[in-house]
Amino acid sequence: MNATSASGVITITTDFGHQGPFVGVMKGCILTRFPGARIVDLTHEILVHWPAEAGFWLAHAFGYFPPATVHVAVVDPGVGTARNILAVHAGGHYFLAPDNGLLAPIVNRARDALIVRLGSAQLAQLGVHRPSATFHGRDIFAPVAAELAVGRCQLQDLGETVSTLVPAWVEDPTVEPRSVTGVVISIDHFGNLITNIDAALIERFRLPLVHAGNHGFPLLRTYGDTRPGEYLALVNSFGVVEIARAEHSAAEGLGLSRGAPVVVRDRTDQP
Repeated sequence: MNATSASGVITITTDFGHQGPFVGVMKGCILTRFPGARIVDLTHEILVHWPAEAGFWLAHAFGYFPPATVHVAVVDPGVGTARNILAVHAGGHYFLAPDNGLLAPIVNRARDALIVRLGSAQLAQLGVHRPSATFHGRDIFAPVAAELAVGRCQLQDLGETVSTLVPAWVEDPTVEPRSVTGVVISIDHFGNLITNIDAALIERFRLPLVHAGNHGFPLLRTYGDTRPGEYLALVNSFGVVEIARAEHSAAEGLGLSRGAPVVVRDRTDQP
């Protein structure tokens, strides 16, 4: 990798929220090393300590960014412990995250993934010395992201190439002859329940019915295809099944949260 192949774009995904200076300090550290960096907040509202949601959104969002974008994801309940930090090249993009399952959805779907485990000696060569025990986003992730985004280092310069990583916390949906079973992986600002079930998995059902919380929801095209207050399911703009309540919060109305099981069957083939 050289300066001509670096995009100069960095995305940041965290569970930090916006209370306190943590996100801003990460950006400051990036800009100190790379003043021309273009930084995009992907989201800072990941459920705290749940890497699965961050991995889901990264896997579904990175393709909307320019090639060679550096995607930093800090959802890191093991910060300061012996857990590893990974730098990955996959799908023409770069990813930095703890080795806690966060990057598994991206690596598992990539044919060309290169995985590097960051090494202390290599970090020292980049001027990363004695990071704090509780804020690696500032002390490790931000500096490394800046160096990659500006094109001053190659992925292999960061440590040892490895072939395995910690598996994802949430398994892929289970596909059976009469059903597809997944989970609620995210809840958006509107209270829509976003699942990890890709639309392609349910194409074989003539009249899909989506089951969650002891209820069944018809698969419609969009939110306005039913009356306000009514529940529905749809394939959202990221190509996954979502449960919604028109002009209301499905999460509040159903009392469901992340991790809740979701089953899709054909309406004509119910148990």
